[in-house]
Amino acid sequence: MRDETVPAAHGSFGGACWVAAWMGIGLAFAAPAARAAGARPGPTADGPVASAPVTPISSAPLASLPVLGPYAGEPKEARPRRKPAHAVPAPGWKDDATATDPLAARGVNSSRRTPSPTLNVDGSPNQCGCSPPDTIGAAGPSHYVQMVNATAVQIFDKAGTSVSGPSQIGLLWPVGSSCRNSSNGDPVAVYDGMANRWLLAQFSTGNGVCVAVSQTGDPTGTYFLYEFLTPDFPDYFKIGAWSNAYYMSANETNYSAYALDRTKMLAGQAASFIRFTMANPQNLLMPATVVGPTPPGPTDPGIFYTFLDNSFHGVAADRLDFFHFSPDFTTPANSTFTLAQSVPLTSFTYTVCGFFNLNCAPQSGTAQRVDVVSEWPMWQLQYRDLGAGGKKLVGNFTVDAGSDRAGIRWFEVTKSGATYTLTQEGTHAPADTLHRFMGSIGIDRSGGIALGYSTASATTFPSISFASRGASDAAGTLQTESLLFAGAGSQTGSNRWGDYSAMTVDPSDDCTFWYTNQYYQTNSSNSWRTRIASFKLPECVVLPVQLQGFDVD
Repeated sequence: MRDETVPAAHGSFGGACWVAAWMGIGLAFAAPAARAAGARPGPTADGPVASAPVTPISSAPLASLPVLGPYAGEPKEARPRRKPAHAVPAPGWKDDATATDPLAARGVNSSRRTPSPTLNVDGSPNQCGCSPPDTIGAAGPSHYVQMVNATAVQIFDKAGTSVSGPSQIGLLWPVGSSCRNSSNGDPVAVYDGMANRWLLAQFSTGNGVCVAVSQTGDPTGTYFLYEFLTPDFPDYFKIGAWSNAYYMSANETNYSAYALDRTKMLAGQAASFIRFTMANPQNLLMPATVVGPTPPGPTDPGIFYTFLDNSFHGVAADRLDFFHFSPDFTTPANSTFTLAQSVPLTSFTYTVCGFFNLNCAPQSGTAQRVDVVSEWPMWQLQYRDLGAGGKKLVGNFTVDAGSDRAGIRWFEVTKSGATYTLTQEGTHAPADTLHRFMGSIGIDRSGGIALGYSTASATTFPSISFASRGASDAAGTLQTESLLFAGAGSQTGSNRWGDYSAMTVDPSDDCTFWYTNQYYQTNSSNSWRTRIASFKLPECVVLPVQLQGFDVD
């Protein structure tokens, strides 16, 4: 049992106090029978830690918030990217810039081309004078919700017309709340199709996360507001919607996994969290989020994953690690967080320009390079039950395709019971000079996959592209990419790019992909802009979708 001081905290309106306490100790996972030279022990988890319930308040309609005007202040960095305290190379590691990714050469199916967008509009501009934008968004039955740093939220109809915002989400909270005063960024936007609700989140001042859960399926309406104060600063937190909890990961002093009491939050009741930390941390976790009309069972454990490079992380082989989180909100001490399975991958190089070297991808017309965030999993890990086609998980992360050029390793895993099987993997890095990074991946009802990302090179302004594959395409390949939007400028004042983008699937037809990412209109220190686009693969047949018994908005 580790010793950890947990701060006192308060409900979202500053009333009820709570404390967190150790409820037990997590299971340690057995180390492999034999380890490579320099290998480290397998992952272990400490916990669970449970918070006392946090009482929510009800907000005014989001559409009633004032619209932000153009930013007129000085440029600034939204928040420095926090280097993981325990993420250090295994003994003998060195950055091998000469290695070529073995999957890159076969990663493109040049006989087919990714379809062009059917909608392609501007999203929120820079409202904070900061970088990066942390562009994120999600499609619902009738709306698209986009969030960027400020923290600003803007809501569009399906024609791309703004119907609310951009507005500071912190203004939903009352005067005096640290959530109202923070606007510290790292926004998260998730559409929970299992309940036809929206979850919007940002940092709180100090150590905490502000979470707003819509009271109906209308994202412009009222929300239940929570402020969860955490034992450590929850850097780069990500949230996934699952049947029995909202699951969250964070880059804390040790990588952490949280379960938020989704049932209570949907009902607007006092809700708590349960937390585990990685005592032997190896890489950031990413929680799975459900897409499609078929949810997991009510007792199915939440899924997290990470990726590990054998040479850097000191494991026997490059791999994916899948973890199961089973929370018990009635008796938190019964909660478990366990390593379910390690899935070997084809060899990849974890770092592109060296570990935590944020000056990486070149841009046209400037010596300033930008961060490709190759250290961590990218948004999201999507889970979809395809019925007879199996339960699928898709994810992606940035790798060195060769000669310090960023490419994207993507994967599809099939889950059967507690067994995970690699269905396919690929590295998207066509034979040109472009870096491809900041990816986000999704899977539609036909099993088709789409991957969106940023591109840049010494002769090309940062732009937005995407590539897709039909379910019957050759395994491990993506079709020839499509340019979503050509940037017309480079970022000259900071190396911070991303830190993520977002690909989601429209629940109204379960076929249409929606993607959002950043670009520049002119050379500028930080006057980024964002783009929102949608497209559909020809193989995906649109059928009526039932949203788990809830009415659509």
